[in-house]
Amino acid sequence: MKFDMTSTATTYQAATTVAEIVENHFIFHHQKAINFDGKAFAYLPNAQVIEAMVDVAFWASLRREEGRSPRISIAFLAPEQSEQPFVFQERLAFTSDILTKLAPAVEHSGIHLGVWEENGELYLWGTTTSIPSLCFVLEVVEPGLLVIKHRRTDGFGKFINVAVLKGDQIKIIDENSGALPDCPALLGSMIGIASTTSWNDSLNVLVQLAVAMRQHQRGGTLLIVPAKSERWRESIISPILYKINPVYSGLSILQKEVLVGQQQEIWQGRLNQVINGLAGLTAVDGATIINDQFEVLAFGAKISRLPLGKSVEKVLVTEPVFGNEPVVIHPAQNGGTRHLSAAQFVFDQKDCIALVASQDGRFTIFSWSPCEQIVHAHQVDALLI
Repeated sequence: MKFDMTSTATTYQAATTVAEIVENHFIFHHQKAINFDGKAFAYLPNAQVIEAMVDVAFWASLRREEGRSPRISIAFLAPEQSEQPFVFQERLAFTSDILTKLAPAVEHSGIHLGVWEENGELYLWGTTTSIPSLCFVLEVVEPGLLVIKHRRTDGFGKFINVAVLKGDQIKIIDENSGALPDCPALLGSMIGIASTTSWNDSLNVLVQLAVAMRQHQRGGTLLIVPAKSERWRESIISPILYKINPVYSGLSILQKEVLVGQQQEIWQGRLNQVINGLAGLTAVDGATIINDQFEVLAFGAKISRLPLGKSVEKVLVTEPVFGNEPVVIHPAQNGGTRHLSAAQFVFDQKDCIALVASQDGRFTIFSWSPCEQIVHAHQVDALLI
């Protein structure tokens, strides 16, 4: 579905820059999804709609209401596309001033302001907690920081980020980067290209865990080790202060459950509780360790170089955005102690993966690249905002 907007003056240049790129992204994925299962999804926003929404949202992000900056999620959909929408009696103009005024009512996660168009004008019609798959969503995260995203086609898990705008900096997510050789499947799931077969797919669960790690803003390290090998213990200082015995299998059991209907919603609530608890463990000094069956083995663990092993001297750093150029640097240039120890762990334990969250919001996945024979640091914070 296409609309013609009346021409308005856009004063945020990045809105003009990304509008057509984002429009093409949604056209491609809508067509791909329809061809795959024949279902219709949310209506397509055209470039003019995208440009206008980004422009208004950006200027709203710089305002303050009662001393607080707005945090808003805006969804482009008609009221009838939502289940049990909260509809205003009178439509409201889509302006930065009104967005700022409404922000305190919609700052909680999962609530979206509904925006629609009529006669070339955008307007606010109400709020909703239910949006269709591939619905265009624009999130105001903090002053000057916007994220364009959409709900996954299967309707489950974290939304897929399309672009991140911070002032005059624009990051367009490069979906092809997730399909490159040696790319961890987890990265592909974050980007949205991984082939997931169910709402409780293990990769979806890991993405939610990464989001939770980043959200507590204390920094942390999560090591994912193979369940069928104990070799990883050679890189951990013994004794481990916070060892779990017997191992905690709560997340493992939840991930393997097969539920239908409303049971899925109950399951999601239980999963969120367990994931938030596990993410909290990563805030403790040291590394949290789980195996690839989602069993929690320890937290607060100290990483050490292998006996008689070499120090990691270089890492390959990439970011899955257009225009990024891979660089090889010394791991000390990539971050602090957490990043250095995670790089060393993966260098010594090449069948393991390390997830590192920084206090400033940066998030890195460390994995071994057999093709390049180097530790690969995937900077993925743009995918998790």
